[in-house]
Amino acid sequence: MKVLLTGATGYIGTSVLDRLLAEGHTVTALVRDEAKASAVEAAGATALIGDVSDSARVAEAAAAADGVIHTASTPEGDAAFIDAVLGALEGTGKPFVHTGGIWSYGTASDITEETPIDRPALTAWRGAGEAKVLGASGVRGTVVAPAAVYGRGGGLVRILTDATEGGVLLIGDGSQHWTSVDVDDLAALYVLALENGRAGETYIGASGQNPTIREIGEAIASGSGVAEGVRAESVEQTRARLGEAFADALLLDEQASGAKARAELGWAPTARPLLEQLADGTYLDESVVTQA
Repeated sequence: MKVLLTGATGYIGTSVLDRLLAEGHTVTALVRDEAKASAVEAAGATALIGDVSDSARVAEAAAAADGVIHTASTPEGDAAFIDAVLGALEGTGKPFVHTGGIWSYGTASDITEETPIDRPALTAWRGAGEAKVLGASGVRGTVVAPAAVYGRGGGLVRILTDATEGGVLLIGDGSQHWTSVDVDDLAALYVLALENGRAGETYIGASGQNPTIREIGEAIASGSGVAEGVRAESVEQTRARLGEAFADALLLDEQASGAKARAELGWAPTARPLLEQLADGTYLDESVVTQA
């Protein structure tokens, strides 16, 4: 397939680009500048310099593609991008894979796609765009909702790996669970949704590994030789340190298995568990620098 991809130099998008190319798809990557164009061209894609809010350019590129994957989802750019893509693809039945997020479900111990939406303030903006994509007529619109993404030495876990002086600093008391997914496993799900996802469906990308923040911190301490172990903090301290909206999202207690994606799309995560990589000290060895 000829695929239009956004965010191809970002954390998730880099992996999606690699997966698309590995499976024989042809990729046009919408990027913002020459440096990013050089990066995606070196990987094997065709670069299109522009912005997600450039409706005319997006519509033209989407119409020329067999499908679209949007990993560069932002509150500033989504409205224009989604409208342009849906307008270009209307009536074609072509796939449009949009990015959601696990935080949309709030705190829950067994999150599925049927769990009631309970977005924190940080991601309240996602609702309008997801509704457009899932309700689109004549377009095979799907949403991939990633869990907390890890892998390639990056992801949210870096908030903990980068705060180890005097003990790994937890987020709150560390009792909350983070449902997780490896970035390369997640990329496989994006491609499966592009190829076989059903119109109007959301697919949660969660590996079934749901460690607590304290377990993550203890694994970091063990693997990094942090003799002081872990340090808890109050909710108020976390909010002051990270900002209230971001902290409240990180404090959500979430667990999920990704069962629907496995059953309907044949998704099969294969990555080593996050805790295992942290505990043996190998996690940061594969650290890569990406740009959105």
